[in-house]
Amino acid sequence: MKFVDIKNDVAFRKIFGNARKTVCLISFLNAVLELGGNKRIKSVTLLNPYLMPRLADEKSSIIDVRATDQQGKRFVIEMQVADKKGFKERVQYYTSRDYSMQIDKGQDYTKLRPVYFIGILNFSNSRGINYVSKHLTIEEETGDNVLNGMKYAFIQLTKFKKKEHELVTPTDKWTYFIKNAENLKVIPNFAGDEEGLLTAFQEADKHNWKKEELVAYDNASMRIQDARGEKELAREEGKAEGKAEGKAEGKAEGKAEGKAEAEEKAVIGLYKSNVSVSIIAISLEIHEDKVNQIIDKYNRKNLGKHSE
Repeated sequence: MKFVDIKNDVAFRKIFGNARKTVCLISFLNAVLELGGNKRIKSVTLLNPYLMPRLADEKSSIIDVRATDQQGKRFVIEMQVADKKGFKERVQYYTSRDYSMQIDKGQDYTKLRPVYFIGILNFSNSRGINYVSKHLTIEEETGDNVLNGMKYAFIQLTKFKKKEHELVTPTDKWTYFIKNAENLKVIPNFAGDEEGLLTAFQEADKHNWKKEELVAYDNASMRIQDARGEKELAREEGKAEGKAEGKAEGKAEGKAEGKAEAEEKAVIGLYKSNVSVSIIAISLEIHEDKVNQIIDKYNRKNLGKHSE
């Protein structure tokens, strides 16, 4: 078996945004949100189901996966491979937009249902040691979650270090799948414990992919590499530019220092020959005050030598 990289846009959307395989998304949501008993999600409707790009170089038609469950709760699931400026602000904007757009102007606010944002990040976005970071709006004094319309959970892949034998929770197993699938040769035994996870592994097997899906997958990988290459080039160009500027500044400083030194030597030479300050200033085209400063400095230096 050869599994795809789940962090790839096309692979991520094929597994979690597949309207024919919603068992994967249901299992994942129940695991991350730790839903059990009658709180478990039983069905989901995808608000933007996965669609293949029509052309080989066309980007996938969706940015993330959006779904709603049997009770009307909404979910936004997103894969983010690199941290970007404004990421946290965008997450809040997306979530609040999904929350507010559930009703039209004038409709009853009680019709609003909670929105959950789940971000799978290939970087860290919290100071805690746990790889899962959850955020609520709470009352400062009591810690009560009264404003519970929007909730956030982030799976930080860079903090997930567990080996296969250390997996305990359903979230552990799903995170292991997302982070390590591309390096595995067979479906691990633990996947058999959960239908959704087993289906996800089967969907991630390249042998089950159509040719056009593999082309789109490769194109998405190349876009990621291109983006990294652009950043690296910009970094190298920045270093080169900084080095060139430093060199130029060094030359300029060196020239200025050399000119000042030559000027001082000329002033002292004329001074020793008993040339007046005014004539020295005119000859060297510098101000008399500067001539006096150079002479005073010279005299103080020599006075110090004599006193020793």
